[in-house]
Amino acid sequence: MIALIKGTVEEKKSKFLVVMTASGVGYRLGVKPDFWSKTKLGEAVRLRVYSHIKEDAFDLYGFEKSEELNLFELLLSVSGIGPKTALTVISSGPVEEILQAIIKGDVSFFTQTPGIGTKGGQRIIVELRSKVGSVGELDLTGEIDSENKEIVEALKGFGFRESESRQAIKTLPKDKTLTIEQKIKFVLRGLSRQ
Repeated sequence: MIALIKGTVEEKKSKFLVVMTASGVGYRLGVKPDFWSKTKLGEAVRLRVYSHIKEDAFDLYGFEKSEELNLFELLLSVSGIGPKTALTVISSGPVEEILQAIIKGDVSFFTQTPGIGTKGGQRIIVELRSKVGSVGELDLTGEIDSENKEIVEALKGFGFRESESRQAIKTLPKDKTLTIEQKIKFVLRGLSRQ
């Protein structure tokens, strides 16, 4: 099994890098889009590697950080998630943000990822939540009432992501006398402290 590759970027093809090692062997690795775009030809790289072997293919996936590789392997343990989908999920945000989405049961975070629907997002949360250390009740509906949808849309207008906006509205007081404007101000204050 290949665990680590160190070498220089010889080629860049769509979603893949070819890394040439000192021994003269070039390895084709699937990588995150942000890493692919920032990497230049001739640049020295050191990547942790996941080897995906099946009957008709032997694919390698490279990661800058061990946390990314660990999360990638966790995602592969979810039924119905293959390496390409797992790589797409890993590319959707920082590792900590993805782990928080799992812990908090934020289905909408995963449904924003191409190729993952509501059921796929729910499956990721259900199958991985205990593995990343979360306990408590799960709300997998991902649905919010129309007033809260309005608040989320307003927050998105301020540049916040839908997932963090949905999480922020959970901090709202249960006071039914608050107007939508007051609720938006309350949530904005909380988000600005983060």
